[in-house]
Amino acid sequence: MSRKQQLHRPGPPAGPPGDDTGCGILHVDMDAFFVSVELLERPELRGRPVVVGGAGGRGVVAAASYEARKYGVHSAMPMSRARRLCPQAVVLPPRHDKYAAVSAGVMEIFRSITPLVEPLALDEAFLDVTGALRRLGRPAEIGRLIRRQVAEQQGITCSVGVASTKFVAKLASTRCKPDGLLVVPADGVVEFLHPLPVAALWGVGERTEQILLRLGLHTVGDLAATPLDTLRREVGEAAGEHLHHLAWGRDERSVVSAAKDKSIGAEETFDVDIADPETIRRELLRLSDRVGARLRGAGHVGRTVAVKLRRADFTTISRARTLHEPTDLAREIYATACALYEASGLEHIPLRLVGVRVENLIAADDATRQLALDEPETGWREAEQVMDLAARRFGTGAVRPAALVRPDGERRAYYGKESPRDK
Repeated sequence: MSRKQQLHRPGPPAGPPGDDTGCGILHVDMDAFFVSVELLERPELRGRPVVVGGAGGRGVVAAASYEARKYGVHSAMPMSRARRLCPQAVVLPPRHDKYAAVSAGVMEIFRSITPLVEPLALDEAFLDVTGALRRLGRPAEIGRLIRRQVAEQQGITCSVGVASTKFVAKLASTRCKPDGLLVVPADGVVEFLHPLPVAALWGVGERTEQILLRLGLHTVGDLAATPLDTLRREVGEAAGEHLHHLAWGRDERSVVSAAKDKSIGAEETFDVDIADPETIRRELLRLSDRVGARLRGAGHVGRTVAVKLRRADFTTISRARTLHEPTDLAREIYATACALYEASGLEHIPLRLVGVRVENLIAADDATRQLALDEPETGWREAEQVMDLAARRFGTGAVRPAALVRPDGERRAYYGKESPRDK
């Protein structure tokens, strides 16, 4: 069994929830999120192995249905390997704007339960529901309420771990996937943890796992029984103490409400290296359009525009420029990105990746904007807001810049790896 399969193998069978007294922490995780969102519009694919990700030679798996996972396919795997493992899989290109829209709806459900929501990604978050118990009932009841609302309002399923700590709640949601709920009683944490593989502990990557296995430590219980001095000597002072505490279920971290976004960006890895400046500019336009939509969707504007340019030899160059006024307009982002590209000295140089990012974000409501004397009160901002409305109703790409439409009416796109830090 692979390391990935060990970490995600199903937990205890479904049954009456355990005692949730003192278990005010929930970890809610959508099931195969990107795939689930795609199946909302492609219900005929339900029950079939489906993979979302880059279809080209350098593409990677962003998400895999549970049917595909049975063949060993998992996220972050090269698409070429996924196709070999499961040649009958249906491969769909990622639509991150669509996923972001569904994620926003899911997070809204969470925040209707409690203000103490700590998102970890588009598809998962910690919730501290201690303050909602009197209003909504016991933690397990709140977990069931969340699952029901996500299913009814968004049409997808999620799994919920209920525990007294963040670490154990996250493990619990993993062990009850898909579409499950698992309570780990506060007095049953050690019993739950100790049979698990050491790789289940936060901070145990492949290198640390190999060290622990070499010491004969295969389970969390094995590690818990190991003298602390031995752990410190083998994996380091801080890591040794960290793992020792987790092995006994000690995790003092509280749920922290979402921190403000520091930047919003998108990047694309091409299937083949591209040197043509016009093709690069079209890609910068597509990415700028995507970043602008995400800024407006998040209610942000930003002062700094940055580009990332990666050459065929993997040398990466980043350039940034601070604007006179913060913006969320794709038109302004694109103009700045093109200027940065032209000043980089990489025109006509083969590139394997380009990226666009807006930094130094503030809330759009807090931004002041001075109109020029000859500037109309309405224009590009309103036009891009209309594009946002069309995208939400009819899907990404329903309205797009003419430069992104080929003469035959097909969109020119490069399906590759999307930046995981698009938030």
